[in-house]
Amino acid sequence: MFNLPFGFMGIGVQELLIIGVIAVLLFGTRLPSIARSFGQSVVEFKKGMREIEEDVKSDVQDETKNSNDTK
Repeated sequence: MFNLPFGFMGIGVQELLIIGVIAVLLFGTRLPSIARSFGQSVVEFKKGMREIEEDVKSDVQDETKNSNDTK
């Protein structure tokens, strides 16, 4: 039928519409605030992951610098 980017997950247009209708029925007017909260959570998670990556990189650089100084 339609070849959307969701094809690799086996989810078609009809399934997405059904999921959307169920979400509207369950959450109604709270759906925008729930989506906003979820988006903020994803942003915070990515920010935390970025900070962890930076910490690990700086620790590795410090270790490399210290090991080069001792040689």
